[in-house]
Amino acid sequence: MIITPVESTTLVGVAYDAATQILYLEFRDHTAYCYLGVPGVVHGELLSAASKGAYFNSAIRGRFSYQRSLVHRSKWPAGI
Repeated sequence: MIITPVESTTLVGVAYDAATQILYLEFRDHTAYCYLGVPGVVHGELLSAASKGAYFNSAIRGRFSYQRSLVHRSKWPAGI
């Protein structure tokens, strides 16, 4: 899984594990969440969205189960 830094006023990093369909999002306030059961197409659309925050609000928030990630991106092992 590779972390993709993104230009956004809402998000700073996005990672996706296709095998488990888990989408990891790190927000500007340094919180990170794991969204469960997210199809790969949603990940791709998020990365290509002109506004990552608007896409998150319309296509992810409230649509997928999630849990807060206790591991900040800066502490993830290299290559994730």
